[in-house]
Amino acid sequence: MAELAELEDPKIREVNEKHGDDQVKKNPHSEELRLAWFADPDAVVASAGWALTTERVTKKPEGLDLAGLLDVIEAEMNDAPDRLQWAMNHCLAQIGIEHAEYRARAIDIGERLEVLKDYPTSPGCTSPFAPIWITEMVRRQR
Repeated sequence: MAELAELEDPKIREVNEKHGDDQVKKNPHSEELRLAWFADPDAVVASAGWALTTERVTKKPEGLDLAGLLDVIEAEMNDAPDRLQWAMNHCLAQIGIEHAEYRARAIDIGERLEVLKDYPTSPGCTSPFAPIWITEMVRRQR
């Protein structure tokens, strides 16, 4: 396995996330992996679990405890290491975007925690700050 420093390199992280996640999503055991990784104490492994959870939030939310996920995000995202925080924030945004009944709560959590609020965003791109991201994506869907 690569050194942790290598995994934090943005280019390596991007390749790992895009290609690794795509392969795992196709695996017949992806749900078992999601559950195991989600609870892993290693932030890099846990972030992979959150990425798979975000995929479920978006494409197959049946059986997921969305309110429970929001509880975990609310309690743990602020203090999570960067990579895990990013994955949790993505899940927060997708819950708000895809599930109108949780939208106000997701936006509220994002506003209170302020995770990625000051993240530099290129012109024409959507901010990863959850309240902005949620609002913009919902606007585009209408």
